[in-house]
Amino acid sequence: MPAVLGERRRLVNVAYRLLGSLTEAEDAVQETYARWYAMSRRQQEAIESPGAWLTTVAGRVCLDLLGSARVRRERYVGEWIPEPLPDRTEWIGGQDGGGRQDPADRVTLDESVNMAFLVVLESMTPAERVAFILHDVFRYPFAEVGGILGRTPAACRQLASSARRQVRAAHVPAVAATGQADVVRRFKEAWESQDIQALVGLLAPDATMIADGGGLVGAALRPVEGGERIAQYLAHFAGKAPGLTLLERTVNGRPGLVAQSSGTTVNVAAFGLAGTRITHIWAVRNPEKLRPWNESGASGTARA
Repeated sequence: MPAVLGERRRLVNVAYRLLGSLTEAEDAVQETYARWYAMSRRQQEAIESPGAWLTTVAGRVCLDLLGSARVRRERYVGEWIPEPLPDRTEWIGGQDGGGRQDPADRVTLDESVNMAFLVVLESMTPAERVAFILHDVFRYPFAEVGGILGRTPAACRQLASSARRQVRAAHVPAVAATGQADVVRRFKEAWESQDIQALVGLLAPDATMIADGGGLVGAALRPVEGGERIAQYLAHFAGKAPGLTLLERTVNGRPGLVAQSSGTTVNVAAFGLAGTRITHIWAVRNPEKLRPWNESGASGTARA
């Protein structure tokens, strides 16, 4: 049924925002389709709205995964950061490249995949996250959300309201992409020249850097706090890895940096800004989370 397969992109969009992991989102969508095809043709034809059925099942699969993810992340080595996404135009394996379509190519990049936004979502309960994403981002009515969560529409409304308050409390500032690109470019140049004073000037005094190595590669196990400490840490890191190439890339819909070693992506950094100062750096070094960047050819030369 082509119409059913046509729902795949939307389902991956929903699942990535719910889970913060492209790999888990793709697995959730595959499980959803497995349940659809496990039914007989008569059962499938009896479903009035296959799209709504798929969304309900995908939402429940993600809800279960969110519950188990909390347990897994308690055992995670160091800090956990959502899996970073590149811009679809930078994927060789996507539709424009004529090769195998990559899951990330089906994820629409907007403010709801901004790394700062995804980090706030991580602080929510699974039910809050599902209610908020489905209603506020994808505009599903609370009656449908209640069917996924097994709660009344009124209860789902309260969950979404609680999630909304957490988003507002996080004070995620809106910075124009062009302004952020300029700051990121200057940050790249200061890092390459190991200019600590220039780095300090670009970082807010109370800036925070979080690195995710997953215990598989070296990374700070706790947040590095303070502009000066971050600048010294980055200069030290650059000194230990002289062969790195820094590229300006779109990370979760916003200007970011990618570090490559011998053509392999080894670090993806997303940035949070307040005005012209960097307040947050999220550096993903876990090679399992960087697999899509390397397998799909999200590389190339730096932008001018």
